[in-house]
Amino acid sequence: MPIIEAQDPSLKDLKGLHLWHGELSSCSQRVRITLAEKGLEWESYIISIPDNEHATPEFQAINPKGLVPAFVDNGTLLIESCDIIDYLDQKYPKPPLRPTDTASEATMIEMLAAADKAQADLKLLSHEFLFRPRKQMSETEVNEFAASHNNQVLVDFVKEWQGSDIFPKEKLDAAVDRTDADFKKLDAALADRDWLLGNEMSLADIAWMPNVHRMMLMDWPLERYPHLCRWFEQVKARPSYQKALVEWEPAGLQDRFSRYVVERQKETGIHVTAFGVLAKAAA
Repeated sequence: MPIIEAQDPSLKDLKGLHLWHGELSSCSQRVRITLAEKGLEWESYIISIPDNEHATPEFQAINPKGLVPAFVDNGTLLIESCDIIDYLDQKYPKPPLRPTDTASEATMIEMLAAADKAQADLKLLSHEFLFRPRKQMSETEVNEFAASHNNQVLVDFVKEWQGSDIFPKEKLDAAVDRTDADFKKLDAALADRDWLLGNEMSLADIAWMPNVHRMMLMDWPLERYPHLCRWFEQVKARPSYQKALVEWEPAGLQDRFSRYVVERQKETGIHVTAFGVLAKAAA
């Protein structure tokens, strides 16, 4: 797994586990869930995405991509969420979060890669259907962000999001279609088992928990996937889901998101079900 050479030399001297993370970051949620399942103690450093703290030179010296999370274990730095949770399970194997047979482990790696690939669509849909009410940046602020952040992909995304009232329909349609296809695959995998790889929860389940949670917040019609719905009820019952995901959300957040989704649909007709295969299913 890729271990990063830190630009900040002080990281090599850190003892114990340290996590730089965002409260609502789905990638951060994966890592916090894994830490909770392992019962590990760790130092928390909140990076405020709305306040552009990920664009500061100090944070980009920790993670040159300027993204959360970043994780240090006794001087070892990792910056990709699926790499981090895989590392944690190998370094701290109790309780185990991976299957014991080779074929199932290969499937788990594929599911981690699929969850990682799905992040681009999750980001697009989240910013369109949940995060629009965030403070809009002025042109000067956008330019300052672009000048200070090293990640050109993220800079281009922020410019497009801040410069429009809604993302292009073709982008939203495609993101909805890919997410629906992902959820159908998960639903099929869960048809004859409790968890994605069998009767025990694994890293594959942890990788997808935040994605399904986020879609629930934007009123995605999860009833389209009955086995995934059953699985998600199990997920929500786990202490790690509450401790590492729900408890980090600001008070009243889910109610605010729910009101926004309903009001925007009522006023403009804009809702996730108005795009892609979801729109066709609702017609």
